[in-house]
Parts: sequence; C-alpha cells; structure tokens
Amino acid sequence: MVEEIERVKTYIQGFDEALQGGIPKGHLILISGTAGSMKSSLTFNILFNEAKAGRVGLYISLEQSYDSMYKHFLNMGMNLDLINIQHINDLGKIDEVVNATKSSDKGTIVVADMGCIRKEIKDIKVGDNKSWLNVIKNIVKKVKMETACTNFVLDSLSALYTLSRFEAPRVELFYIFEFLRDMGLTTYLISEMPLDRSKYSQYEIEDFLADGIIYLRLTPFRRNIVREISIVKMRATDCNNDVFSLEFKNAQFSALYGGQNPLL
Repeated sequence: MVEEIERVKTYIQGFDEALQGGIPKGHLILISGTAGSMKSSLTFNILFNEAKAGRVGLYISLEQSYDSMYKHFLNMGMNLDLINIQHINDLGKIDEVVNATKSSDKGTIVVADMGCIRKEIKDIKVGDNKSWLNVIKNIVKKVKMETACTNFVLDSLSALYTLSRFEAPRVELFYIFEFLRDMGLTTYLISEMPLDRSKYSQYEIEDFLADGIIYLRLTPFRRNIVREISIVKMRATDCNNDVFSLEFKNAQFSALYGGQNPLL
C-alpha cells in the first residue's frame, strides 16, 4: 500500500490541484523569479493561511524591515488581526517571543527582522559567513524546537549571499539544506532570478538540492504585463507543469488559464 503524502497548501486557487493538493510536507522549495513577481507576498500568504489554521511559521527577512512588511501585507487586504504576529528584532528577547507564541490561542507568524538584528550585533561583519549563518540557524532551531513551527521562509537567498561570503558554495549550501531538512520544516527559499532569466538560482547547485522549484515571472502580453507561475519540479508529486496566470484579488491568489493565453 502506497503511503499517502501529507501536503501543505500553497493557498493559490487552481494551483494546489496542479500539485496533487499541495507541497509535500518537509520539502525545501525554491521560489524563484524576477523582481516584482510577488515571491515574498506568495510565501507570506502561505504562512498567513497556515496561521489561520492554528499553525506556527517563521519568516526571516534579510532586507525588508518588519514595519515595511506589515504595512505591505495590510495593504494587500490581509486581516492580520486573525493571527498572532511576533517580531524578533533583538536576540536578547527571543524567549519573550517564544513564550508569547506558545501562550497564544491563535496560530502565529514569527518575523525575524535581520536588519534590526544586524544593527544590534555590531561585532559581526558583513561577509563573516559562519557567524551570520549561525545566527540564522540558531533562530530557526529555537523557534522550531520550542513552538512546534512547521513552515519557514528565508527572504532571500540573494541577500544571504550578500551578507555572507561563500568560499565553497557547493559544500556550504549542501550543509545549509541538510540543516533545514533535519529541522523537518517545509521551507521556502526565495531566489532572485537575473533579468535575463538565465538561471533559477545564483550558484545553480540550489536547483539540484531543492525538492521543488516554483517559478514566477512577469510576461509582456499585448499592452499589459502578466504575472505567471509554473512548477519546474516537485519531488514525490505528479505535477502539472502548465504555465498559469497568477492573479491576486480580494486577498486571494488564483492561478488561471493553465496552458492558455489570458483573456485580456
């Protein structure tokens, strides 16, 4: 008897059906695309809907501030009062965040604002690979082990590469991916694609290490720019690789017109 795979929804109408119901729990997924393709919004929306279902997610932002993110998602129409949001901007107060998460009767998104944390930790220099990676790993481990966190977003790999200097990317990325697998988290790694769309990730080894790749892009169509989404690969899934138009209306993502041109 084939064991049924537990899956995490993307909460994109019409897209989970292309994934046999969603992303296999515990998978590491590259969310790859050019600037403006809604990579951060899509991954936060997954954590938001998972939190509404009572679960805990961790979002580590290496560039955008917590205040900026909060305003952006409010403007998208997300009712953030429905969930518990906790903000890590000081590593010395992480226990307070963990306790507030455990005591809440709502699902939670824990947002770690690395911009604030970088200002706080002045003795770690940009490019100090092991130190910054250890800070990120310690946050992930703490939140996972003490709050039963199930979903994790790192925004973004490109910012991580700027923050840290990888001398042997193939080896170091292997150990980062293995660490995340050992944590048992369903992980979304946001990857900035170059404008020429020549590759899904900076070092390309990420493509092989990841369990899945979801590709978002902006495509000119007539006098408009259409957002599109497709599944490049997804292990343990009989997926539909059609290109879908990606729309966001009334605080809901939808994938439309699979394999067809949108009716503009």
